[in-house]
Amino acid sequence: MPSAKRLSGDVKDPGLAAKGRTRIEWANQWMPVLQLIRRRFTKERPLKGVRISACLHVTTETANLAITLRDGGADVVVCASNPLSTQDDVAASLVKDYRIPTFAIKGEDKATYYSHIVSALDHKPQITMDDGADLVTMILTKRQELVSGVVGGTEETTTGVIRLRSMAKEGVLKYPIIAVNDADTKHLFDNRYGTGQSTIDGILRATNLLFAGLHVVICGYGWCGRGVAMRAKGLGADVIITEINPTRALEAVMDGFRVMPLAQAAKVGDLFITVTGNKSVVAAEHFRVMKDGAVVANSGHFNVEIDLPALGKLSRNKRPTREFVDEYTLRDGRKIYVLGEGRLINLAAAEGHPAVVMDMSFADQALSVEYMVKNAKKLEPKVYPVPLQIDHSVARLKLRSMGITIDRLTREQEEYLASWSEGT
Repeated sequence: MPSAKRLSGDVKDPGLAAKGRTRIEWANQWMPVLQLIRRRFTKERPLKGVRISACLHVTTETANLAITLRDGGADVVVCASNPLSTQDDVAASLVKDYRIPTFAIKGEDKATYYSHIVSALDHKPQITMDDGADLVTMILTKRQELVSGVVGGTEETTTGVIRLRSMAKEGVLKYPIIAVNDADTKHLFDNRYGTGQSTIDGILRATNLLFAGLHVVICGYGWCGRGVAMRAKGLGADVIITEINPTRALEAVMDGFRVMPLAQAAKVGDLFITVTGNKSVVAAEHFRVMKDGAVVANSGHFNVEIDLPALGKLSRNKRPTREFVDEYTLRDGRKIYVLGEGRLINLAAAEGHPAVVMDMSFADQALSVEYMVKNAKKLEPKVYPVPLQIDHSVARLKLRSMGITIDRLTREQEEYLASWSEGT
């Protein structure tokens, strides 16, 4: 179906809006912290007149963040942060029901993907909101005339934060960015529990594999890798971890997993999952020794972790066998299956993280934008952590929404922790 392009955005089919709105409302029910922030934003309008361009995965949870920012007074435009992560009904509803210009189509080609980023930047944002740092990268490389109008930004992902810190180190970053990914209420929950569950969900939807008894090789034992390993083990898989960081490798061993180099794991693995944020993690030398029928998936942000050009050169044939499954037949007849074109499988073949966990991540986003608007003039062009008071506030609100209370320090305890004189 051809896309319907309007001044309000570029979406696949506006007729999908009713379905999208119902799903957005469902997600909202599971995002109580963001609900509380939205109510306050609606009353106080702390973002009144602020132009925000958000390059995020266009999901039901992202929609609720965009609506919260809009209700806080912001003028919001949304574009996709990955060609396969858009939920077309959600994009349609944002445009039709919520009047939030959205440029996103699931399966869009590379040219369309970048044209949508250009459209979001034509909004002349004062705040950028990134998931992978594509907005800020394009501003710094191709839309430098916009720099003077940007007061600050936020970044959602590990991959994006790595890119931004590289920019800051090289002195090319031109405005302050808050690394939302590094907040405890983001990476300890979103990356671990969200990625863990949604990655397995995407693989199951694409393949219908039984995890019990599978040799599952997980490349990377950061918070995302920890989450995937935890869930795979829970389903009965034999989990093998590959790492370059000795401390993380040691932690994986202590957590009960086998640890070995990927060159060794490639010979025994049935399913390979990359979550490193790096390039060519699974490469030609690994494909050459994989079992017939090995399945390879990625849950990192960009589609560079699996070296698909190398696999293509080793293969004599490629064909789709299921939705989001490509079968590569190697010259010796072995078959290797790649999921979701090597893009993040949890959004390519599933719905991404559950709303319950994205509630905290997007609460961090909303409050970080408010903080940036109020404090940008005091900040240098660096990457900043989410202020601790915001991180703790989000955690307290989440606990409250779950009906959980915790202890507080007594005055005596506060004085003891603040002093050094009292010993044995």
